[in-house]
Amino acid sequence: MKRESFSHLANGPRLLADIGGTSASFALETAPNRIEAIWVTDCAAYPTLGAALVAYLSQTAAVAAGGYQARFAGIAIANPIDGDWVTMTNHHWSFSIEAVCSQFSLKSLVVVNDFTALASALPYLAPDHKRQIGGGVARAGATIGLVGADAGLGVSGLVPAGDRWIAIDSEGGHSTFAPMNEREIDILRYARRYHEHVSSERLVSGIGIALVYRALAERARVEPQDLNTAQIMERGLHRLCPVCEETLDAFCDMLGTVAGNVALTLGAKGGIYIGGRIVAQMSEFFERSGFRARFEQKGRFSDYLSHIPTFVITEQFPTLIGMSAMLSAG
Repeated sequence: MKRESFSHLANGPRLLADIGGTSASFALETAPNRIEAIWVTDCAAYPTLGAALVAYLSQTAAVAAGGYQARFAGIAIANPIDGDWVTMTNHHWSFSIEAVCSQFSLKSLVVVNDFTALASALPYLAPDHKRQIGGGVARAGATIGLVGADAGLGVSGLVPAGDRWIAIDSEGGHSTFAPMNEREIDILRYARRYHEHVSSERLVSGIGIALVYRALAERARVEPQDLNTAQIMERGLHRLCPVCEETLDAFCDMLGTVAGNVALTLGAKGGIYIGGRIVAQMSEFFERSGFRARFEQKGRFSDYLSHIPTFVITEQFPTLIGMSAMLSAG
């Protein structure tokens, strides 16, 4: 399937942004498939989205690429989008889409959920920007699924429609968590002390790793340390703490369950892609984890899932690629 309609680029570069709960990436598309002047910053460093955009457009590389001449823009954001006003769930930014258009003299600003944009990138990833985990062969022209863990848990997919793709706008990460063994039942019991509804995101995400760590420390009858997600991952990956290592092991298993559920729900014979920084930071640990075995562990439908490939996205800025694709298809 092809990317088309780059007519907007005749009016100057297009402004692209990927805004997460903790960090934001900004870039300019100056020619078809050419994304440059990429800048990554902490969201907490700026009081508003507008302030962050002003800081980006003042960067030397952005000025050289003609950033202030951009009249068409696309923002992928870790949040549901419903109407003009956007209030971030995992960050303090809120903004009016129309007001941002006015502030930066934009003719058009497309704002979408970040996983909708990430899903739109999947057909355009180079072979060396994804890594297959386990077996299976993608069926050409079939539905593709997407799951990814950053601060939260994102779910999306791509449905083929003629020579184009339709990205699914989903909040599937907030579906109810389903334990698969005694360890996960204990994790769920622990989480229910603090949350009336325990979604998959409560556990299978950056914000969930610390909760899982505390649950497993209690299960092991050891005193939990005051560790954040990065510290738990560091100690677990380097085998410096048995509970931290078990936390990452449980995370991979639970992500396998979520990914298998998405594959079954969508009939994703085109494959399931795993995005987000959490898995990207695990690398070899994830490859040897129980993720793929758990992905296929669906009883009578285990054989069905064994034929569906799973890929880890290794491209550094895939959401910007997807945002570009969405603008081009608009």
